[in-house]
Amino acid sequence: MDQTHSIPRFIYGTAWKEEQTRPLTELALEQGFRAIDTANQRKHYFEAGVGEAIAAKIDEGLVTRDELFIQTKFTYLAGQDHRLPYDPDASFTEQVEQSFASSLEHLQTDHIDSYVLHGPSTRDGLADADREVWRAMERLLDDGRVGAIGASNISAEQLEELVDWAEHPPTYVQNRCFARTGWDLKVRLVCEAHGIHYQGFSLLTANRKELETPPMQDIAQRHERTVAQVVFRFAMQVGMLPLTGTSSEQHMREDLAALDFELTPDEVDTIERIALL
Repeated sequence: MDQTHSIPRFIYGTAWKEEQTRPLTELALEQGFRAIDTANQRKHYFEAGVGEAIAAKIDEGLVTRDELFIQTKFTYLAGQDHRLPYDPDASFTEQVEQSFASSLEHLQTDHIDSYVLHGPSTRDGLADADREVWRAMERLLDDGRVGAIGASNISAEQLEELVDWAEHPPTYVQNRCFARTGWDLKVRLVCEAHGIHYQGFSLLTANRKELETPPMQDIAQRHERTVAQVVFRFAMQVGMLPLTGTSSEQHMREDLAALDFELTPDEVDTIERIALL
């Protein structure tokens, strides 16, 4: 698997922040996040705001580019609004090239650490469009313009198909992670079998009911931690790279502190089964 970057442990997600994207990304960097996730999809992300934040903190001397893990995505037309980063009439290969060039400009960098397909074009299986896009992403990897490639919002079956077909299988998979599916167990097992790093997002917002249960509260109280810290620590201990998109400075600090304690095997098992309890 091609990798020219360090695997991050915790990622700050920048979706749905609009005009607050730059200040919140700057705040995340100030609090200690060194991995930033975005997408060239103006409908839900403000990629240029992320780039402005990164450039400002590099100029200040807070971080260097080499210390950062920057991840962005190629998004199909169906996931975009009118503010497109490519010519919709161009081939998928050209759309990837155009979107990638736009991302470099937005992010004020000459390379991307992880470049992700924002989701297959169909619900089932992989279409010809997905294969063409993946080939274009593989060329970016071969050319050294990206450090890794990945896929988001993908099923276990689609992931197996991609791994079997690709010249360069994904280094990363990023999915919304539901406790009711065993924290996306089927996809995580495929990732584990193929050495793919699983990134979990919406760990808190997708699981509000489960996080309010007595077993979850008990674990948090036992460790004198917040439930959010327990969830992020659980994710790390089962091999996930968690994302947080918090807009709170206090929560940023608390979330990063999930690196500083450990759950017992029994507690991890309880959280894995929390939706069944």
